[in-house]
Amino acid sequence: MNRSLEEQRIEFLKQKFLATPLSGLIVWTVIGITGVFFSDFISVWSIFIGTGSIVYLGLFLSKFTGENFLDKSKPKNEFDTLFLFTAAQAILVYSIAIPFFLIDYSSLPLSVGILTGLMWLPFSWIINHWVGIFHTLTRTILVVGLWYLLPEHRFVVIPFAIVLVYIITILILTNRKPSDKLTI
Repeated sequence: MNRSLEEQRIEFLKQKFLATPLSGLIVWTVIGITGVFFSDFISVWSIFIGTGSIVYLGLFLSKFTGENFLDKSKPKNEFDTLFLFTAAQAILVYSIAIPFFLIDYSSLPLSVGILTGLMWLPFSWIINHWVGIFHTLTRTILVVGLWYLLPEHRFVVIPFAIVLVYIITILILTNRKPSDKLTI
């Protein structure tokens, strides 16, 4: 049975969207804790390894949130595919982060913190809700501000600011209502 894009979008909107932000919350918490207790060298590796593992942790957590991303029995949904493309876009931006990192290693929390958060912007359009716009803009403003305000603590304050944004985002997602729709 062929479902229209509108039917697929309605189906997509019924998801909880918790596994991926929970994964990001966990990983950025670990990155922040690493920044508190370990050298910048270890913190750099925690950012690369941690952010690279968010998708895998999200796949694992999806089994417990009821989203089960790997469920092959669910009908194909084009919005799942679009979401994967936005995730791939976030991964491709490492092509910006890595050269900048090679010049100034302390740029990593800034570049990865912002670039990996950009996927939330199209997510807002996909789910027709303002939460992704909030996440992207707040995260970007906080990361840039903290990068300039607290240069000696970039590997700690930036990850924990991202954790705060994830906490608020998860609260918004769990309480979203149809009346919260994004209107453009």
